[in-house]
Amino acid sequence: MAESQTQTLEPSRRAGPVDALKRAIREHLTYTLARSPSHATERDVYMAAAWSVRDRLAERWAATQQRYRQGDTKRVYYLSLEFLMGRTLVNALLNLGLDGAAVEAAEDLGYRLEELREAEPDAGLGNGGLGRLAACYMDSMATQQIPGYGYGIRYEHGIFRQRIVDGWQVEMPDNWLQLQNPWEIARPDRTYRVQFNGHVEAETDAAGRTHLKWVDTQDVLAMAYDTPVPGYRNHTVNTLRLWAAKATEEFQLEDFFRGDYIAAVDSKIRTESISKVLYPPDDTGSGKELRLRQQYFFVSATLQDILVRYLHERRTFDDLPEKVQIQLNDTHPAVAIPELMRLLMDEHGLEWDTAWRLARRTFAYTNHTVLPEALESWSEEMFGRLLPRHLQIIHEIDRRLRDRVRESFPGEEDRVERMAIVSNGVVRMASLAIAGSHTVNGVAELHTQILRERIFRDFHQLWPKKLVSITNGVTPRRWMLKANPEMSTLITDRIGDGWIRDLEELHGLEAYAEDPELHRAWQRMRGRKKTELARLIERETGFGVSTASLFDVHIKRLHEYKRQHMNALRLIDTFLRIRDEPELEMVPRTVLFAGKAAPTYHTAKLIIRLIHAVGDCIRGHPTAAEKLSVVFLPNYSVTQAERIIPATDLSEQISTAGYEASGTGNMKFALNGALTIGTMDGANVEIAERVGREEMFIFGLSAPEVLRRKEEGYEPRAEYESSERLRRVLDFLISPDLSPDDPERFRPLRDSLLAEDGYMVLADFEAYLAAQEEVDRRYLDPTWWTTASIRNVARCGYFSSDRSVAEYAEKVWKLEPGNGNGGR
Repeated sequence: MAESQTQTLEPSRRAGPVDALKRAIREHLTYTLARSPSHATERDVYMAAAWSVRDRLAERWAATQQRYRQGDTKRVYYLSLEFLMGRTLVNALLNLGLDGAAVEAAEDLGYRLEELREAEPDAGLGNGGLGRLAACYMDSMATQQIPGYGYGIRYEHGIFRQRIVDGWQVEMPDNWLQLQNPWEIARPDRTYRVQFNGHVEAETDAAGRTHLKWVDTQDVLAMAYDTPVPGYRNHTVNTLRLWAAKATEEFQLEDFFRGDYIAAVDSKIRTESISKVLYPPDDTGSGKELRLRQQYFFVSATLQDILVRYLHERRTFDDLPEKVQIQLNDTHPAVAIPELMRLLMDEHGLEWDTAWRLARRTFAYTNHTVLPEALESWSEEMFGRLLPRHLQIIHEIDRRLRDRVRESFPGEEDRVERMAIVSNGVVRMASLAIAGSHTVNGVAELHTQILRERIFRDFHQLWPKKLVSITNGVTPRRWMLKANPEMSTLITDRIGDGWIRDLEELHGLEAYAEDPELHRAWQRMRGRKKTELARLIERETGFGVSTASLFDVHIKRLHEYKRQHMNALRLIDTFLRIRDEPELEMVPRTVLFAGKAAPTYHTAKLIIRLIHAVGDCIRGHPTAAEKLSVVFLPNYSVTQAERIIPATDLSEQISTAGYEASGTGNMKFALNGALTIGTMDGANVEIAERVGREEMFIFGLSAPEVLRRKEEGYEPRAEYESSERLRRVLDFLISPDLSPDDPERFRPLRDSLLAEDGYMVLADFEAYLAAQEEVDRRYLDPTWWTTASIRNVARCGYFSSDRSVAEYAEKVWKLEPGNGNGGR
């Protein structure tokens, strides 16, 4: 810390770090919680420790914001409906360099840091890769000293807490904010009014100019809650600002006085439902409407906040794109484009052409999917009812886009309609995001190629320089240093600690890939991690697993394109082979699944039930149970992933080629020494280029082959008829041996695979089995496997979120990381 900063600290924070932390924890117990240390609960001590760490962040936090203001910096605003941050305590300690001191301080107070961290819930602010990527990018922006702000929603209940009852997923409320969150700071002075419904009126001023006003609206207040995001040991602390919905009035006094107490608070309850739950079910009209309300709620509050900050430093909007860059993380925040237009025109008096020029130079859009259903669209009727002024603006953007397309491609009305933002009563948010952004990026090379050639081909032909590729990455601080400290120590002992900030330095580990001493240490380290995971599995499921087995892991959000059901079919094949040949020699395996299915995605929930049925079937057969274990860990989370990934031998990345935009789980596993079995999909392609296919187990159709098979008229039943192994497996799905109480339970899965098989499970099945057999053969050679494990780590330095963020800074935001004063 700089000298001038050091002298402003309280005496307790100038003392040695261990004594200072102990004193701070005791003071928070006494003065914040009114507890004596001798009567404090473990939760009390965690809260006191968290506040003590936050205190140490606070001065750097304030100094960072002051530096941005004084430096007149260009700021990046990252808008995301999800931020899957995970636990904060240990991550903050690592980034502050206080992890060792915290261990000692906790022990001196009679606690273990490992016990205290268990009192912290995972923040329920996301569901999967989208939110975890946003969290990695927040960490990297702070570490790269990029003036970055994250904006999202402070969900009270997260998505849901997953329980498994009789093999079925059951959704329970995830009330992660039930107990106080010590990391956030409420900012009631940063509260904005967000409007819904109403109608638009035209007014003419004295000069004869027409002005549009959005009136008779139903309003909600958005109140800010800030969480510090520290960079790695660099005194930079950025801000994650989340919005909570508040009613404009606590209750209706007239109803209260009449004795109608429910009606008195009904409006407040309905208003504040906006920030209650992440992703309300969208299979009903009310669920869809709530989703759109959520999206507009957070972008409206965010844009008002951004403009207040901007106008505090400037009098005009001339420099807006030079000082403000807004990154839309997928289509969810795309309504920010018409909202900025509304604010600039209706609230600040700019003309359309000026406002549109500024908006298009301010926004950038990241696409995360090739699935048509994930490219959001809304009913024009519902959109206009909720946001009437925005629909007017969107219609004008659409009109101008159509004119531009007709000018560039005369006579191609089909193309015009394909690219239109509003068509057949539907508002297409991806088309809006592309039209209103200066740069659009895919998140892996293959994904970007698919966007250019298929999904957004028309837009790419209209604006050939707009679509760029920036491959995703993960932060090594959380996913190596925090999740796997033993491996991190082995690496640092050999190549130094520069890799923590520059992951490409992992290349230096390649020189030790065949070193016998490192092999022995590596195997011991991985053995300890497997023992820790085995304990977690037994505690959570009641099932014991052998640490001598190969740990084969498939942890992802449940979706048919991710093909957890193909893995389950493979396990059925293995079981049938063992049942038929009890003396069959095979590598013992523990196959671990984890992941949540969307509450209304019935096929995904049926796949979870299938996994449990297969596991029960295997456990009921003594010979099979000796060679194969199948377990499903409930309530998958960031914290759970941090414990699973370092213990994994084999990482299942088996999505249908051409469907996974990138994936980041594949990167986390490889950076922790797991070998990958997977298709040439998403970032697997780039991992294979860097690691080498010989150190992976690649199988299956490529993306072009998948497309070609579908165009030629793919017939899944032909695959069934031509393969005896596949036929046995699919027929077993409707056997009483698999589901004694209901043999027909899995018939819908079987019928769907035979009739459609939209994700080419049957087409890839035989190749998948062959790749798994190669895994067995290779695992029997521990020297080869350990060498490959070390090489996976050494060759994956490219997949750092620091590199990704630096690419965004260069290609999209046009600013220089680390210089503290913004644009080039």
